Formats: sequence, C-alpha cells, structure tokens
Amino acid sequence: MVGMAPPVQQPGPPGRRVTILLPLTGPNAEVGQALLRAAQLALDQPDAPTLEARDTAGTPSGAADAAKLALASGTGLLLGPLTAAETGAVAPLAKAAGVPVLAFTSDAAQAQPGVWTLGITPAQQVRRMVLAVQAEGKTRVAAVLPKNAFGDAMASGLTSAAAAAGLAEPKIMRYGSGFAPLNAALRTVSGYDARHGPIEQQQQEARARGDADSRREAAELGRQTPPPPPIDALLLAAAGELLGQTIPLLAYYDLGPDQVRVMGPALWARETPRLSAISGAWYAAPDPAQRAPFEQTYAAKYKSPPRELASLAYDAAGIARVAAISGGFAPSALSRPEGFTGADGLLALQPDGQVRRGLAIFEVDHGTARIVQPAPQSLAAPGA
Repeated sequence: MVGMAPPVQQPGPPGRRVTILLPLTGPNAEVGQALLRAAQLALDQPDAPTLEARDTAGTPSGAADAAKLALASGTGLLLGPLTAAETGAVAPLAKAAGVPVLAFTSDAAQAQPGVWTLGITPAQQVRRMVLAVQAEGKTRVAAVLPKNAFGDAMASGLTSAAAAAGLAEPKIMRYGSGFAPLNAALRTVSGYDARHGPIEQQQQEARARGDADSRREAAELGRQTPPPPPIDALLLAAAGELLGQTIPLLAYYDLGPDQVRVMGPALWARETPRLSAISGAWYAAPDPAQRAPFEQTYAAKYKSPPRELASLAYDAAGIARVAAISGGFAPSALSRPEGFTGADGLLALQPDGQVRRGLAIFEVDHGTARIVQPAPQSLAAPGA
C-alpha cells in the first residue's frame, strides 16, 4: 500500500546482503514503491543476494538514519537513495564503513570513488553527441545554455567532452530569463554581426546615394549570401515554450540544420512535434527497444507499466546480483572493465564514481525521431 513502508526483510549472510534506500513514505512514496518493485524483480532469482528495504521518507536526515541502520546490520551494498541531497547525506557514512553506493540521482557532482550516480546525466548525453559530430567531421562546437543548474551541467559536460575528444575549446554562451538574452546569445555565437555587417553597411551606403543604379546595387547586395557561421555544431538546452521561441531564431541567424548540426537534451524526445522545423537535430538517449523486455516483465508481474525511473533500481539490483555471483561488492568488482548491460543499455562504473553509458543518437525527422547511430553494445564500440 502506498504511504506505508514494507517490512524489512530478514538479513541474509554478511557480504551477500543488499539494502535499498527509498522514500517508501512521504510525497515520493509512489516513486519509491515503484523502484522497490523493480529491484525485487531484478533479484527474483535463486542466486540473488538478499534485499532489504529501508525508508528514507524522502529527506536527507531520513536517508542518513536509514543508511546507519543498514550499515549497522552488515549490509554489503547500498542501492539508492533517490535524490542528490539524500545521496550527499548517505555518502560519507557509507565511505566510512567501506560500503559502496549505487545512487539513483543524475547529479554527477555527488559521484566519488565508491559512490556512483546511476541517473542519466547531461554530461553523458553531451559526450555521446560530441563523439558523434566528431565522427561526421564537425569540429567547431558551440553552445547556448541557460544560467541554471541544468545549463551548468551541460556546459561542464561539453567542455570536458570536447577536451577529451581533442577538439578546440567550445564557445559557450549563457543567457538569463526572457527572450532578449536568448536572442543576444544566439546572435553572438552565430557571428551574425561580423558576417552580415559588411553587407548591410554596403547596402546603406548604396541607398544613401539615391540613384537608380545604387538602388539596384542595394537590392543585389540584399540577395548576397553571407559567409557561413564560425561553428558547425550547436548545443541547446531549451525546452517547452522557450524552445518554440528558439527555433525561428536559428534560421534567422543561419544556424539551421542545413548549416549547423543542432543538438539538444534527451528531454527533446517529448518535443519532437515542436522540433519539426529543424529536422536533422540530434539528441542522445537510451534505445527504447533495449528497455522493452524490462517493461514487459514488470507489467506482467505488477499489472501496470513501470515508472521512468524504475529502470535505475532494476539495473542497480542487477549489478548487485552479478557482483554477488562474481565474489562480492568491492569497488574493483563493481567497476569491472566490461561494464554491465541494463534495461537502459550499457553502463560502466568508473573508479572515480562517474558512469559511462551507451546511448543512441536520435535524429528529428519531420516531427518524429529515429535512431541514426545505435547505442554501443560494448565499451570498445564507437561512441561508448
């Protein structure tokens, strides 16, 4: 029943016990219950470690209290908690006890050795797209991003991805709220003034002369094609109404898909009708076909489809099962070189706490999206 924490299961033998920390009561109880069901589904095998569930109530203090009880009981691995704030409260306790954490937040700032954040991050999406545009010969990448936490994450991810790929430092423009700052940022990153300015100046001079020949000259100048933008790939983060305002500006500033590869976040999967005017735009996300078996199994068992985040708990529990079979939950076992295959595709836990993911590249095509570069199936594959 939603709103009531399930009883904690009887602890299993030390070293094979896993604890999942979730908001099983409170405002996020429905999410917590869904993630718990997904974890139980992944561990519904004879060789799986014992899973115990502890309620965080969705607060940092609740998560810390739940972690203390789990660690005192001898758990070997913590799955969760759900949010960045809860993860920040749990991480020092787990590290002091030498117990790894597979958290469900997408805040990569919480990652550190022994603490992995399994949520799909902006940096993972940006890295995949940078590798993809580099593979098609595009090397001059820029970004127009909002001044908020999401924009910060995308900017940081782009800077790191470009450096790792050996590309020049990207030109990143940030904008505040409202249309005017966005317009100014796009104008600047497109080099509009430098490209159009000389032509416009010549037009003004021709019109000022006032004769028929000068008017014809001004008209001819108006049909002249300016030089192309100084970039060949552009990362955006706009969504919703702001995305609707952005799209016409791209054409005005010569940043349309015929000249520049436009890229955006995975949440563009919900924006494809709005993106029909910029067919050719890209975003990176898991391949839904890889998630389908999990969704089908979950729906068959629980008679309802899983929530979007449920795959994180399913994958975390699956990693726990593989690690337990292989000998335990040591960080070296969890960060095995070949990674793991989960409901959302390939994921590999890095020794520093970062997570690499195999994401597909989707291209918007007249209001729909199709995969143009498949998700890598191994860390040796292109784009991994």
